[in-house]
Amino acid sequence: MSPFVFALGLTLMHFLWQGLLLGCATAIALTLLRNSRAEYRYLVACSALMACLCWPAVELYQRLYGATDGATVIGAGLLRQAAQSMAGGGEPFDLRDSMRGIVSLWALCAVVLSLRMILGLLWIDRAAKQCDCTHRQDQLRWEGQLQRLAARFGVGRAVRLRIVDSIGSPITAGWWRPVVLLPAALVAGMPPDLLEALLAHEMAHIQRHDYLVNLLQNVIETLLFYHPAVWWISNRIRVERELIADDFAARQLGEPRRLALALSELERLQFSTHHLAQAANGGNLMDRIQRLCRPAPQALNWKAAVPMLGLALACLSIYAEAVAADKVAAQTVHALADFSSCDKPKWPEGAIARKEAGTVTLKFLVGADGKFKKSEVKKSSGHPDLDEAARAGIEKCGFKAALKAGKPVESWMQMQYVWVLE
Repeated sequence: MSPFVFALGLTLMHFLWQGLLLGCATAIALTLLRNSRAEYRYLVACSALMACLCWPAVELYQRLYGATDGATVIGAGLLRQAAQSMAGGGEPFDLRDSMRGIVSLWALCAVVLSLRMILGLLWIDRAAKQCDCTHRQDQLRWEGQLQRLAARFGVGRAVRLRIVDSIGSPITAGWWRPVVLLPAALVAGMPPDLLEALLAHEMAHIQRHDYLVNLLQNVIETLLFYHPAVWWISNRIRVERELIADDFAARQLGEPRRLALALSELERLQFSTHHLAQAANGGNLMDRIQRLCRPAPQALNWKAAVPMLGLALACLSIYAEAVAADKVAAQTVHALADFSSCDKPKWPEGAIARKEAGTVTLKFLVGADGKFKKSEVKKSSGHPDLDEAARAGIEKCGFKAALKAGKPVESWMQMQYVWVLE
């Protein structure tokens, strides 16, 4: 197994407790800021999600290029602790043998999610380029309205608009050349003043460059898909982002109630959520409507503290086991000979007739790649032909390299071979 695969596997496993820690800290911070401005909660959630990406990235770099440190030692200790637990306190199996499978499964899932993200981007790009002649007049009308909103919001870039039949909520995509995808059902059925309020909401996303942040969210979700804390933090970012866009649009329109009515009208439609773009149906629509009409302080929900306390205890437990494994992981795991890969040493000619027997102590130098390099006799059995036969036979075996802090290293191994007459 390559050092990169092993280091990556350790990093992915180590992020289990790191993600729990970041999730708990984020939940506490958001609870304390529950009655503050949505911008502050958004900043906290975005910082936490970036920490979810940067923390394992830094640790992976240290494992690959840095010296052996506490993080690497703890990571290797986690493997040993987990192996001992699975073995019921007996002799632990080597989780290094499973690391390739863990990394392969992670890579396969990440590739599938990446393809899903790429297909979503291609669908948005196709929808933005298509021109439906049946909605030509409506499209020209609302494009003009959108340009007036762009000037009102201070957006200097050209903002395109397309009317699409296959969506149920306005969607914003693109950064350099943003486009707003408008559902044909809304154009036909929603009053123009309410539809204008929804477009103002989308324009707030464009003015704030939310598309780039949302794209980065999808990348992080793809890489760290296996951790629930990543999905929870990312969802909170989307919720707070919608609240910020609501506030921004309401200030520009000067009519929060009009935006609330537009969201209420939107709620009656059935739609699918496209997370690769900014949609007006993000978050909880009823909460957003109530917040626009009757903003009120949020009371502290103590019931929500129970699962967070459980997560905090789980995080402390995992971290405590990792620290306790420090001394164990710091020890070198000695090289081993794999006797299943070779035959037993053969008796020298005439040795049995001479009734020769004894125990020989041998030393073998095993490289970091697990290959035999050289050997020597440390203590003879008293019969040079038995010593040479044992050494020649065992040299043909396969070897497992010694491990130091989870990394294969070159080392000497010592073993005894007993010649017994039956």
